[in-house]
Parts: sequence; structure tokens; C-alpha cells
Amino acid sequence: MSLKTTPYDVVEHLRNDEEIAAYLAAALEDAVDDPAYMTQVLGDVARAHGMTKLARETGLTREGLYKSLSENGNPSFTTVNKIVHALGFKLTLQPV
Repeated sequence: MSLKTTPYDVVEHLRNDEEIAAYLAAALEDAVDDPAYMTQVLGDVARAHGMTKLARETGLTREGLYKSLSENGNPSFTTVNKIVHALGFKLTLQPV
């Protein structure tokens, strides 16, 4: 008997703002020295939200979003801020 597995996709588990906020908060704690990881996490959240919808809300192109949030992407702070705001969140800082 063979074991049947399916690929895990975190996007399937990002169903509401609370789950997305928890995922982003955990990633920020884990990604202190790894901005590429945070870019990947933003890409996951963007896919859960819908890239076409996010492109409309940010004023960026869909292709531009995919490129910025890809494995080799390097989004500017402005792009990250637009994405976070369009997702209904804000970036805040607090003492460590």
C-alpha cells in the first residue's frame, strides 16, 4: 500500500484577517535576517487575497506584483507599503 500525499499550500489556510495577521506577525519574528522570506510570505498573502484584485487596489500591474514577490524579487518599501495597506493592514514599529 503506497502513501498518497498532497502538496501543502499555506494559502489554503489564510482564510481571514486574523489568520493572515498571525502569519505575517510570525514571519516578521522569524525573518529578522531574511528579507527574502518576508517577500515570500507577502507573496503567499497576496495569492490568498487575489493578485488581480491586489493589483487593482495597489495601482501596480499583476505582472509587477508577481515579479516583486517572486523568489528573486526585491520589492521597494513603497511597494511593500502599498501591498500591506491594500491587504487592510499597516506597518508599525515597537520597541524590542
